[in-house]
Amino acid sequence: MEITDVKVFLKESNQLKAFANMVIDDAFIIRNIKIIDGENGLFVAMPSRRLNNGEYRDIAHPINTEARNMIEKIILEKYEETLTEQPTEEAKSE
Repeated sequence: MEITDVKVFLKESNQLKAFANMVIDDAFIIRNIKIIDGENGLFVAMPSRRLNNGEYRDIAHPINTEARNMIEKIILEKYEETLTEQPTEEAKSE
């Protein structure tokens, strides 16, 4: 499995920092992956939906630790890269 593209869309709120879309093998896209700032730092939450009983269930997710770690590493790297590309408030006001 190869992650061939990641796009990050910044969304500043309390804990939600961004959304990401990820393309696998130039053939399959997963949208609405969340980048969240939790108690232990940033983490990636896969897209989910709310069930009738109020619980949330992932729509798509990695099924082993190796895949999860690879996905999280690549998405968080792209998030950091996107942050550095954004103009600062100082640069915007000039």
